[in-house]
Amino acid sequence: MLVLSSRSSRRVAGPARAAAALLLAFCAAGGVSGEQQPTEEQQRGSEQQSVSGAQAAVQKSTEAASTQRIPRQQALATAAIDGVVRESISPNEIRPVAAAQFTLRHLQGGPVVRAISSVEGVFRILLLSPGHYEFRVDAEGFAPFVIPDLALTANEVTTLEISLVGTGRAESRSRLPRLPELGPAVPPGSPPVLGSYRELRHRLDADPNYIAELAPEYLPPVADIFNAVPNRWALNQPDYRRYRQEGEYLYTKPHWYDPFNRNRFKGDEPIWPEVLGQQIFLNITASSETFFDGRRVPSPSGVSTAQPGSSGFFGRDEQTFVDQTLRFSLDLFHGDASFKPVDWRIRITPELSLNDLDVRELGVVSPDVRHGTNRFDDHVGLQEAFVEVKLHDLSDNYDFISARAGIQQFNADFRGFLFADEQPGLRIFGNWKSDRIEYNAAYFQFLEKNTNSGLNTFHRRHEQVVLGNVYLQDFFFPGYTAEFVAAWNKDDPSVHYDDDGFLVRPAPLGNVINQGPGGGPLAHGIRVGYFGWLGSGHIRRINLTHAFYQAVGEETFNPVAGRRLTVNAQMAAVELSYDRDWMRYRISTFYTSGDANPRDGRARGFDSIVDLPNFAGGIFSFWNREAIRLLGSGVSLTTDGSLIPSLRSTKEEGQANFVNPGILLANAGADFDITPKLKGFANFNYLRFERTEPLEFLLFESPIRHSIGEDFGIGVTYRPPLSENIVLTGGASALQPGEGFKDIYTSRTLFSLFGSVKFTF
Repeated sequence: MLVLSSRSSRRVAGPARAAAALLLAFCAAGGVSGEQQPTEEQQRGSEQQSVSGAQAAVQKSTEAASTQRIPRQQALATAAIDGVVRESISPNEIRPVAAAQFTLRHLQGGPVVRAISSVEGVFRILLLSPGHYEFRVDAEGFAPFVIPDLALTANEVTTLEISLVGTGRAESRSRLPRLPELGPAVPPGSPPVLGSYRELRHRLDADPNYIAELAPEYLPPVADIFNAVPNRWALNQPDYRRYRQEGEYLYTKPHWYDPFNRNRFKGDEPIWPEVLGQQIFLNITASSETFFDGRRVPSPSGVSTAQPGSSGFFGRDEQTFVDQTLRFSLDLFHGDASFKPVDWRIRITPELSLNDLDVRELGVVSPDVRHGTNRFDDHVGLQEAFVEVKLHDLSDNYDFISARAGIQQFNADFRGFLFADEQPGLRIFGNWKSDRIEYNAAYFQFLEKNTNSGLNTFHRRHEQVVLGNVYLQDFFFPGYTAEFVAAWNKDDPSVHYDDDGFLVRPAPLGNVINQGPGGGPLAHGIRVGYFGWLGSGHIRRINLTHAFYQAVGEETFNPVAGRRLTVNAQMAAVELSYDRDWMRYRISTFYTSGDANPRDGRARGFDSIVDLPNFAGGIFSFWNREAIRLLGSGVSLTTDGSLIPSLRSTKEEGQANFVNPGILLANAGADFDITPKLKGFANFNYLRFERTEPLEFLLFESPIRHSIGEDFGIGVTYRPPLSENIVLTGGASALQPGEGFKDIYTSRTLFSLFGSVKFTF
């Protein structure tokens, strides 16, 4: 058995490694075997003979090649010892001894060196001072093995093949009388059987072909054992054409347009190893999503109706919306392309949106009725543009701390209840305790959004968010992760009209314009902090998701209340689900507090920063997906992609409003894994206002009852390649109005038919 030291292997490169592998085969083939256990004298004689013969062959080869040295290499001043520890089970079977303890004690008073064998019984001790050592091997279940005097020479590796004897084979000492059939007892002073060994020595700087003289039949060509590959990523597979082209294959040849197999544009191998090295990768992602939505939502006929002669307050409610987005992402990073955190990263993601809205009434697409009932818009936004750097490794288990600066995605919690957006900021993040603890600390300075696409613009908005959270895995229960969040939202007073010409800041309701001599809009600023405890995971077979947020702070001038307010509001959500075979049954509830007195100095209606909840049906819920305008005002009862009836103008460009009715939602649904590629969804929500006083105050109508109605939704998701590269989604949802909704609008059932097709490279 031969194992090369790391220092020596660096000096002799490939040929010596080949020699090491060949010597391993030789030692394994030449192990002690026989039909009977040899006596101690025979064993020692055979060992001396085999050792002498091997040493003579090595010496002969070394002398023949002593003048041949690798150019520009010098002999080492240290020695090394390696080998293998085994146990002989039968004449034809041996097995390695794992975790054997090795102790080398210098006989001239030098340091004591210790090592341990691997699971294959292999050991290696490097950088030893030349001299004489006592070599001892101890292993559990085996008698100790000792070489009293082992000479180590500079620039030489001593290889030992050691055979240990199990303690079960040694006679145990006993005070009981010895049975006659066992024969005479071992004299007390006789040493126990300690095993045997064979020894080989060689010089690493000699011609490595000397080993061929020992066992030529075991030697394949050196080129078959060691081959230097400068680029380990460029190992091409041979052609695999055993069968016809139908069906699955063990592997396929890569192509630049194939994202499933090895592709240097998808981060599977270095992008330019000859210039940038073998640890810089590029991942290019391109996606195209086409979204269609046909819906019926309440629409006023307005002063200038699209149907001359009509006098109804509510006009034709039908609308169609089509959005085509193209998103490209270039991710350049330095690392190992594995689970190890990257050392640095640069990512740029532009996105193009082409959208068209067609309605049946004037004043919907623009406040100017001359713009008609159709609107087409296009916009390019920069959704990601950041630099990331790993600051420090915190442990050997890939715990780290990194920093990211620039436009970046961020979601404050599991389900997007508080903040989910792409904004410029600075983020410090990482993990600890072998990834059981993850943390984020972030600061964001908002950009304005394009009205019709929701993408970023290059105009700064005077809103800032400071946020921190921590995730604790296996908190209370294995499989359950707890999260604690703290956030601060500072939205300064400003006046802003959206791209269609509507006033969105401050919200056009209540006291918006100062009636005094100065005139002009009144300032509405927000200083609100959020504190939350959330959790997601499972407790045994029950899947659990919960959230609770407390909001405290102030509004400088709320347009509904017409005064300065202190904020004290709450949000809570719980979802329980149970998996049975291919179905998941779930029930949930969602609650936000409402304001019972819009004119006092306290705001008790909860509102988020920028939420995007995946809860209570998600996109398959009509109430969650569609925006419903509060007729007679410029605000929405609920915005698209939100469960909260916040009475804000828009979610992206408007401001949070804490004087709102709040909501109580009860949900039941099921998810169906129909096939591995096809998944179905069914959802039902019952909705009611928590308080109706803000609605009564704004609409000058009383009473308004609490029931919003029942929300039904079904849908499917289909993935033809069983991946996220092609995703087809379709669904239908409807809202059957309750008594409170009828008090505000009409009793007509609202519905939506939608679908999307997404391709990703």
